[in-house]
Amino acid sequence: MFSNPKVPTTTLLITCSISLLLFFFSPCLPNYTTHHHHYLYTSLSDNSSISNNLQILTTRPHIAGSLHNADAAAYVLSTFNSYSPCMNSHIASYHVSLTYPSSRTLTLIRPHPEPPSGFNLTQENYSNNPYAHEVGPTFHAYAKSGTAVGRVVYANYGSVGDFKTLRQMGVNVSGTVVLARYGKIYRGDIISNACEEGALGVLLYTDRTDYGGPESFPDDKWMPPSGVQVGTVYRGAGDPSTPGWASTDSACERLSTDEIERRGEVPSIPSLPISSDDGEFILSAMGGKVAKDDWQGDSNAPIYRIGPGPGILNLTYQGNYVISKIENVIGVIEGVEEPDRFVILGNNRDAWTFGGVDPNSGTAVLLDIARRLGKLQKNGWRPRRTIMLCNWDAEEYGLIGSTEWVEENREMLASRAVAYLNIGTAVSGPGFHVSTTPQLDGLLKQVAQQVQDPDNSSQTIYDSWSGSKGTPTFGRLGGGGSDYTAFVQHVGVSTIDMSFGGGYPVYHSMYDDFTWMRKFGDPMFQRHVAAASIWGLVALHLADDELLPFNYMFYAKELQASTRELEKRISGKSLSLHPLYRSIQELKKAAIKIGKQKKVLEERISWASLLRRDPLKARELNDRLMMAERAFTDRDGLPGRPWYKHLIYGPSKYNDYGSKSFPGIDDAIEKAKTLNTMESWRLVQHEIWRVSRAITHASLVLNGKLT
Repeated sequence: MFSNPKVPTTTLLITCSISLLLFFFSPCLPNYTTHHHHYLYTSLSDNSSISNNLQILTTRPHIAGSLHNADAAAYVLSTFNSYSPCMNSHIASYHVSLTYPSSRTLTLIRPHPEPPSGFNLTQENYSNNPYAHEVGPTFHAYAKSGTAVGRVVYANYGSVGDFKTLRQMGVNVSGTVVLARYGKIYRGDIISNACEEGALGVLLYTDRTDYGGPESFPDDKWMPPSGVQVGTVYRGAGDPSTPGWASTDSACERLSTDEIERRGEVPSIPSLPISSDDGEFILSAMGGKVAKDDWQGDSNAPIYRIGPGPGILNLTYQGNYVISKIENVIGVIEGVEEPDRFVILGNNRDAWTFGGVDPNSGTAVLLDIARRLGKLQKNGWRPRRTIMLCNWDAEEYGLIGSTEWVEENREMLASRAVAYLNIGTAVSGPGFHVSTTPQLDGLLKQVAQQVQDPDNSSQTIYDSWSGSKGTPTFGRLGGGGSDYTAFVQHVGVSTIDMSFGGGYPVYHSMYDDFTWMRKFGDPMFQRHVAAASIWGLVALHLADDELLPFNYMFYAKELQASTRELEKRISGKSLSLHPLYRSIQELKKAAIKIGKQKKVLEERISWASLLRRDPLKARELNDRLMMAERAFTDRDGLPGRPWYKHLIYGPSKYNDYGSKSFPGIDDAIEKAKTLNTMESWRLVQHEIWRVSRAITHASLVLNGKLT
């Protein structure tokens, strides 16, 4: 037999105390570990890795459907796998209807004795890019094939207001070819507006006022004189031949080309993008009234006149619809405790040309997040919830890759997606910009205080973002300009979209390449590093925090402000906003109530009380926070646009880039202003009621009890 040595009383007390502490406080240790890993994540920055990935991705032009874009998909897939061996990566393919140009001509016929002037419609290779010859012809995706011959009319930015100004000036657009400049509104809406006025065709050019400077690329950041902004003119989302269902294979149900055109989301008149040189040459040959001062060009431009004519434009465009294979690259890091809850990060890969800024600055950042997460995994980290890294294809044509994936996985996403975090263009210059669904505002503020400003090491991103006002500015997600569209506007997933820099001069041109980024966009790639830090940290909080960091009080305040703006718009009309104000008040009460419940649970988790942790209560509360955003959707969607389900945020009917609160109400008001009938204003009131019911549904979800 072995004898037990006598253990000192003090040793027993210490041992017992430690045991009790571990028993009661062990639930706190994962939180400590989580915070350690989040701190470690920010320390893993590597600008050289980001720069290298961007240079590889942008070596060749890689338009959707091309072999070079398939090569880029393979590179993203292999890089995901090499960075994170525990990541389950795959390609989700779709067969979608894309268009490519087969021929384009443009001729200006001037009064005798001037000879006709033809345009070569090419971009010059100023920087000796060895692959410039692989850049495709300048065109508008989904442009109508055909010929337009008519006197030219200058229409400024082609907005509804600009065409109204032309009517007030006595200018008849019907039967003409419209010349308009890029900027202000979505290019597809410019063509739609011109068509509404009876135009036969449209030319869009990049005016030096918006895109030019004293020097141009490669000597400065500005668009060269021959630069052309290409892009889509499709006014929908997803494959136009499979509206509302996924293009899972080449033999799936499809609309014909005629059926696509009858739906009204692709133009019914031909169009072409042209350079500032070509646009100014046409303007110099125009007569008619002198345009207003704010319609003029820069000091070196000719005097802009309205027309019509006397020059006649002959525009011909022929394009082909082609069923093309596109490839989304999906990387999945499965959650340990809640694998059926998804935090999704997304960026597109396809580019009109080289994609130095748009979109591959975002792709390079997405790859860096994969690299950092791989290092965390090697350090023992595993996410609580599943993280998905998604690299979309065919975004440039009309958000096609992301939309097809969402449509195919709609029911799973509706029940399991925690949030979608989007970066289309990660970096185009200085300055942090973010748009959110409002319940995520607080999380962005918190994370922005943890990341150093890439342009001023003495402050955080939050400091520079807040500026002299001391309050950061949030955009909202009503526009249709990036891959968040299907997530928030179709399914109702809480969403963030962020970037450094705003618009940039060489957008969608041949000059958007690695050289432009290295010289002007982010020479040291520190903004890319910051983008990876803030994007990744937001994802880690959403994936690892036991209670989701959502705060619906921000939503209620935003809705209150939007309703006050709406009140100004309908002043003097016999309309009542009482239902809206009442439903917002109920949302405030529900937000306060769930906030208190969340605080109680947080205290239990933080201090590991005798009640211990109750994972089912945390899960149930998280589900309410997650599902409340879905309640803002309506199965019938917006009037005349049923695919757009979200009644709070959706694109303006007259500017797809424009972010609107209450888009259904907004559309109804614009229609009522035109018709000015009792029935048209009654429909405005109906849309007010619809929105108020959606807000009430969100309150019920937050409360978590049936009526």
